[in-house]
Amino acid sequence: MRNHTLIVPRSARYCTIGEPGPQVRYLWIACHGYGQLARNFIQPFESVMEEDTLIIAPEGLSRFYWTGFTGDPVASWMTREGREEEITDYTNFLSILYNQYAALCAPDVRIILMGFSQGCATQMRWIMRAFPRFHQLLLWAGAIPEDLDYLSHAEYFSGKGLHFVYGTKDPLLNQDRIEEQRRLIRDNKLAVQEHTFDGRHVVEEEMLKAMAALMRG
Repeated sequence: MRNHTLIVPRSARYCTIGEPGPQVRYLWIACHGYGQLARNFIQPFESVMEEDTLIIAPEGLSRFYWTGFTGDPVASWMTREGREEEITDYTNFLSILYNQYAALCAPDVRIILMGFSQGCATQMRWIMRAFPRFHQLLLWAGAIPEDLDYLSHAEYFSGKGLHFVYGTKDPLLNQDRIEEQRRLIRDNKLAVQEHTFDGRHVVEEEMLKAMAALMRG
């Protein structure tokens, strides 16, 4: 028995808030976490919208039913099955999306990349394959992958704003996991700022507003 893969055209879904155009000076690309849909994930970002802002939330290419066949359909970025092919597929998806919309914005548009939970690894794997131009990266309630070579690309990350954001009551981020993230960041010499809020495993609106203000600073 042999496994095979075949590259086929398929539809990829994403949601937006705002309109592309030369007025856009802040372009967000925000990746959801495990078991979410883009249309639900993007809702808190309404609170940070301005006329010069465009927010894009791509959706994971793999969907499944949450809690069995009677649950709501949700999406995931990848599993351990067909891992390399899934990473290739979603990084290609993000590159196409990025290239299409960045070209429609102001020439000096500020690019803000954000990942929530599983979306943190998604963003970082794409960044380390495509090396897109960006200015700020928000890693929200998630971790960077351990199997990537950040040290060799220190110059690329230099001068960019890197942020680790999490709720102090997040049940998925205990102190051991936070310390492991800090160690990984430190060992790879990434200049990451840490931000906390009083909350759980969510994109909390008040913290999102504070980070959006920081992105404009």
